[in-house]
Parts: sequence; structure tokens; C-alpha cells
Amino acid sequence: MEQIIMYPGEVGKDAVDWKTTQGQHITAVQRNILVLGSGGREHALAWKLAQSEGAKVFIAPGNAGTAEVGTNVNLKVGDFEGIKKFCLNNEIGLVVVGPEQPLVDGIVDFFKAEPQLQKVRIIGPDKRGAQLEGSKAFAKVFMEQHGIPTARCLTVNQASLSEGVAFLKTLKAPYVLKADGLAAGKGVLILEDLEEAITELGNMLGGKFGNASATVVIEEFLKGIECSVFVLTDGEHYLLLPEAKDYKRIGDGDKGLNTGGMGAVSPVPFCTPEFLQKVEERIVKPTLAGLKKENIDYKGFIFLGLMNCGGDPYVIEYNVRMGDPETEAVMTRIEGDFADMLYACADGALDQVHYAKSEKTAVTVMLVSGGYPEAYEKGKVMTGLNQLKDCVAFHAGTAFNAEGAVVTAGGRVVAVTAQGDSIMEAREKAYKNVANIKFEGVNHRSDIGLDLLLTPNS
Repeated sequence: MEQIIMYPGEVGKDAVDWKTTQGQHITAVQRNILVLGSGGREHALAWKLAQSEGAKVFIAPGNAGTAEVGTNVNLKVGDFEGIKKFCLNNEIGLVVVGPEQPLVDGIVDFFKAEPQLQKVRIIGPDKRGAQLEGSKAFAKVFMEQHGIPTARCLTVNQASLSEGVAFLKTLKAPYVLKADGLAAGKGVLILEDLEEAITELGNMLGGKFGNASATVVIEEFLKGIECSVFVLTDGEHYLLLPEAKDYKRIGDGDKGLNTGGMGAVSPVPFCTPEFLQKVEERIVKPTLAGLKKENIDYKGFIFLGLMNCGGDPYVIEYNVRMGDPETEAVMTRIEGDFADMLYACADGALDQVHYAKSEKTAVTVMLVSGGYPEAYEKGKVMTGLNQLKDCVAFHAGTAFNAEGAVVTAGGRVVAVTAQGDSIMEAREKAYKNVANIKFEGVNHRSDIGLDLLLTPNS
């Protein structure tokens, strides 16, 4: 008989009694959880956590969608003192950091250094670990030192521009230029022409992406098909979460400017058990061993941006949090108590929890503001959100206006996620609901998942 395993966390004065399907009673605390962030990723995390036994979810600052699954808190993700005060006043037991910036800025280190916050668990790496995303150069050195497969590269700054130009001339088109620092997902250029690449390298080092591109990583282009693999680790143990494929360009057929992500599909047909086994052996295990060897405290998510090159995985990038919009697909496929998983992660006890991946396919379609990813207007009234069926609408950039109506408040506005027994079925459900959501200037891609139907095993 299958036993349902629950991770109880601390037992205290607010304990509640749970009962499993086998009639066992397990005592655990009422769990107050704070999710930091305001996008679709944070809505999806809060949505999943709200389904957990005993969970009371707060989101700071949240959006119009998160208000439906928890309590929004008027705090900025960079206000560490304000977050500390809220945690203490509301008996928060777990903080889940959604975006990368507070991790790069050291929020985990802040919590570890504050005596009053020692009992508050936090999901995310320390400041050094966050450099895996905060610095492309740091990540490349880490991969090289620990034998993790990645593209050949050279890191340059203004003083070594001539070396960068010489390195570009040794490569074949297309040419890949990456801003070293955080650039809101837009600091990567892929260029077909050598002279254009040389010009853009100069532009980037000259401040095209501000301080983020004061240092630039020049990479050899990897030919293949991309996917995202997500790992949850407590520093010793790990779980592979459902993988996904996202769509970064604004237009159908991967045309136009890069965005923060226009949609996602999970699972990914070409991520076969054999491929994922290679990912574990060649990338996940060496990454965790490298973190441990370098004494990096890492309890949280590792996003592996991978290229499948003829069946072999190569790391394009690390992120130190869940992806967006991949999270909006992935969360719908996690079966089990998500709060259990995160409490166990923070306590170094991931080997004590059980979870399963749904066999269903999830397709996420992102609706964006007119003009995005360039200039766009906010405050457009949205309609049709109450007409959705067989899907979840994760709010990415929404707010309430003075009259209480839901309005647009960002470039990426809402991510519609539907499930089906196939990509085609999930697509049909998602796009049927997409058609119901209206606001001035609304735009979306119409081809999410189609490439996977055409090349399912590439």
C-alpha cells in the first residue's frame, strides 16, 4: 500500500493535525509562507503553495492575480529591513525568493546574519552562489573548473577589446555576446555578421546595457535545440523538477526581438530519459559537487538553460531561481505538497519527501502589452478573465485601478496555462482561453509548441 509522505517541519503552538489517505495522523505547524516578487512566476509559486496543507501565503508585492491565492503585502523585494519586520510580525516560517535581484544582492546572507531571523527558512542561494546568474563570467569559470560541458568562450572588458575582436575572428557565425551582469533577460545578442558583432561588442562594453555589460562574455555558438531543466537542492540532495521549453522571441517562428519569454511547454519531447540521465551525470551532479567544494551555501532552485546538441547536453546559462514563463507550466505538473518540498529543502532533508510529475502536458501562452518588448503603455482595462475554463491564468503584470478593475501593469501581462494529454490538446485549450482575454493592444504568439509537433525527437 502506498504511503503518503509528508514533511512536518517544526511542531509548535499553532500545530494542526493532518490525516493521510491511509488514516495516519501527522502533526505539523500552521505554515505562514512569504513569496517575494510580483510576476507570473510568483503567482504560480503562490498558487501551488496555497494548495499545501496548513499553508497561509503572503506575496510581496504581488499583483492582481496573486491576490486571489494569498494576501498581497506592500513591500519591495529589495527592502530587506521591511521584509525582516514583516516576517517577525507575521510568524513567517518560510520565505521563497522569486526573482534573481534580491538573491544577487544578498538577501540570504542578510537572513543568516540576523539573529531574529534564524528560525525563518529561506529558499535561495547565498550571495556567492547567486553569482552563477549574477555574473556570466563567474559561471563560465565555475563550469570550466568543475568539468561541466559548455561553449568555448572569452571574457573581455574595455581594456581587452582588441583580444575580443581577435577571438571573434576565430569563430564561425553566428556570434554570441553576453552581458556579464543582470540585464532583465535582454543582455544576450546573437549576430550573423562578423562586423556587426565587432560593432556590438564595442557598444556593449561602452554601456549599451549599463554596468551589466562593462564585461562581456563572447561565446562559441552551440547548434541544437534549447530546453530548461530545473533542480531543487538542499546542498546535499536534489530533485529534478519537470523540464520545459520556453520561447524568447516576440514573433511567431522565433522572429523579432528577445523578450522575457512568450510561452512554454512541459514536458519536452526531446528530453528523453536517456538525455535527462546525461544531464544528471554530466551537469547536475558536478554542479552540486562544485558548489560544495567551493563552500557555497545553496538551498534552492537551479535553472539549467541547456542546449541539446545531437543528444548531448551543454550549459548555456545558470539561473538561481525558477524561470519565467516556464514556472507557469512546471507548477501545474508537480504532484505532491509543494510546501513540504520547500521546507525540507531549507532543512537539508529533501531525501525525506516524495513528489511525482504529472503525465499531462502543459502549454503556457503569454499575453503582452502592445509595443513590448519596446515602449508600451500600462493601465489598460482587462476583460474576459472571468470567462476562462480548463486553464489557469497566471498574472505577470497586472494591478487594480481605483475602481477595482484589473489593468495591465507590465510588458508581459498574463500567462494562460492549460493541460492536455498531448501538446495539441493543451494548445487548443490554452488558445481557446487566450481568445477570451481582451485589453487594448494585446499581443501574443500563435505558435507556442508547434515546433515540438514538427520535430518531436530532435
